[in-house]
Amino acid sequence: MYLEAALNIATMVSILLLVALGLAIVFGLMNILNMAHGELVTIGAFTASLVQVHSGSFWLGVVAAIIVGALVGWVLERGLIRYLYDRPMGVILATWGVSLIIQQGLLLLFGPSPQIVYTPIEGSITLFGNPYPRYRLVLIAAAVLTIAATAIVMNRTRFGLDLRTVIQNREVAELVGIDSRRIFMFALVGASALAALAGALVAPLIKVVPTMGADYLAPSFFVVIVGGAGSLMGVVAGSAFIGGLRTLLDYQVPTTLSQALVLIAAVVIVRFRPRGLLPA
Repeated sequence: MYLEAALNIATMVSILLLVALGLAIVFGLMNILNMAHGELVTIGAFTASLVQVHSGSFWLGVVAAIIVGALVGWVLERGLIRYLYDRPMGVILATWGVSLIIQQGLLLLFGPSPQIVYTPIEGSITLFGNPYPRYRLVLIAAAVLTIAATAIVMNRTRFGLDLRTVIQNREVAELVGIDSRRIFMFALVGASALAALAGALVAPLIKVVPTMGADYLAPSFFVVIVGGAGSLMGVVAGSAFIGGLRTLLDYQVPTTLSQALVLIAAVVIVRFRPRGLLPA
């Protein structure tokens, strides 16, 4: 029972980590709140479903989801957000409108019925005498690899150095020749691709419908705030806190009550640690 609970916690933490990572880059590092982040997760899930139905390959759908997510992020940045970098409230309102457009567009194209996404790895593996679904273990491994790859990009590449320089002091960065708008464009495109990747990977475990993005926007926002805006390790800490607490409470109380209790706990943490558990 304890092993199963631990693995369920790890699965929930992995899902939150995958979903919140893109938001952490856009909000935590760029100070932009993309209200269409949940819809990018939805686009990833729908892309994976569509490609799997026509090709029979889930993993090809995951690759396609990353590409489609990056393209949507590029269009969003080039067509809208680039004009609003100095107007945070404008970004919130504009991306909220985009989220509604995406929701209704998917509803018109696919209808309200859930889309089919088959688990690519069937069966269970026995751990200490307890069976556990193989794909959930793959999801946990994917979350670890994704956060490791993101950390490498942020800390070991020229792009990561330029992005951190722009975040610390945009004026000085531009004086030394760094194109801040170009850096922000690539960051938003990468964050969008990560959101779509999250949607594709969690699609076999959830109900894929046009409104599913709304279920992920608030939890991922809580993860970033609780963990510490602007910190990749803060995303890990926030995911562990929110996901672990919610999973443990789900064993004891109804889901609606557990979500409310997690929200209260998040508010308490922000009250006493305004910069989060592991601030940048």
